[in-house]
Amino acid sequence: MTTTSVPAKLQAWQQYLNDLRAFANAPLALETQGTLVKVAGLVLEAAGIRVPVGSVCEVRMEGQPPVQAEVVGFAGDRAYLMPTGEVHGLASGARVVPMSSPIQPPKLGQASHPWRRSEDRSLHLPMGDGLLGRVVDSHGRPMDRRGPLQTVHNEPLVRRPINAMDRDPVRLPLDTGVRAINSMLTVGRGQRIGLFAGSGVGKSVLLGMMARYTQADVIVVGLIGERGREVKEFIEDILGAEGLARSVVVAAPADAPPLTRMQGASYATAIAEHFRDRGQHVLLLMDSLTRYAMAQREIALAIGEPPATKGYPPSCFAKLPQLVERSGNGLNGVGSITAFYTVLSEGDDQQDPIADAARAILDGHIVLTRELAESGHYPAIDVEKSASRVMHNVASHDHLDAARRFRQMYARYNRSRDLLQIGAYAPGQDPELDAAVRAFPAMRALLQQDMHHGATLKDSVAQMKATVGLG
Repeated sequence: MTTTSVPAKLQAWQQYLNDLRAFANAPLALETQGTLVKVAGLVLEAAGIRVPVGSVCEVRMEGQPPVQAEVVGFAGDRAYLMPTGEVHGLASGARVVPMSSPIQPPKLGQASHPWRRSEDRSLHLPMGDGLLGRVVDSHGRPMDRRGPLQTVHNEPLVRRPINAMDRDPVRLPLDTGVRAINSMLTVGRGQRIGLFAGSGVGKSVLLGMMARYTQADVIVVGLIGERGREVKEFIEDILGAEGLARSVVVAAPADAPPLTRMQGASYATAIAEHFRDRGQHVLLLMDSLTRYAMAQREIALAIGEPPATKGYPPSCFAKLPQLVERSGNGLNGVGSITAFYTVLSEGDDQQDPIADAARAILDGHIVLTRELAESGHYPAIDVEKSASRVMHNVASHDHLDAARRFRQMYARYNRSRDLLQIGAYAPGQDPELDAAVRAFPAMRALLQQDMHHGATLKDSVAQMKATVGLG
């Protein structure tokens, strides 16, 4: 040890002791508590509390379990909170206590600074490998009755957005195991795509097929605002033991409060971001994006935001890209999130406001139609109305040529279907239609698939080329 290093170390320790004395003597503001003054529908109104929007509080009352709530707005000295639990039993005068904000003591070797409480009062939820194979709710609490989570740590629910210039472009194809998607709507690793359909057309079954057969390191499933019975059915009948081992399921069923449903979607996305930042390739399946928007509509209308298109306030259309843009490729090739969002088209209307907004911010759309589902065609994918916006970046030229030829023949047959059914067309008059009629049974066989049988990307493309005569 040199003689000059000893005084330097003594000086560092002396500074550290001075920092500790200053820390012990520093005046710190007391944590303030508010009072519950009003409960109107979904909104709690508190007085005497000043915390930022997004902060988490507890509403406490003697003889009642505490109710967790999040600050969603304010007016003057009144804060508006949205509960994540049952408010039955609360009364005027209940205490509203902000989530405790830790004070960081000084550390050796760091410059001294004035100490104050952290402003981060947002929600921190469990992350880590201990989530794999587990089913949790929007607060990270296990729902599968398999005991507490192990090897997890808390991280903030909301993360800083990735700079668009730091994202890798979508360049690699992803095998989804679904023949119609692999051949006609090829998906790239890091793509965000929507499944558009009305109720009962087969969205959940198609999600299950992709969960079972897609090549991914980790699968994150967000069941947001859907039927509660689907949670166990999805796990046991679709994922199975093998699929669940590499999956995390976040469930916020339809009977959960609106803030809990929104939080479930954010939590599922945050889990996917956690694994992506560790260099893993993640498949994010969210059912559904529409229920997320509906939950935001309930919150916005409850706090007084004016309705706009079909009752959806402007904040709904601002929240959608904020959620969707969190998925995709990571920083400079470090991991990826390939996301599939189901979009419920009310009344099978593809111009529904949420469907129209989602179509504009996603990297493609797969449309499932009731007409195909009612005719026994599964998966009920309408390839004429569907598109993958990155297919030209991830598919070869001969693959694209075969897909284009398939679309032409399939559309030609469908346009002439009525003439063929009534016998008004005589073969030999139109060579293109004759070729489409001959190939139609093979085209229909390509687009249909049993949910218990996967199809590789290579085999799907080869079958499509053979169907259109380009093999």
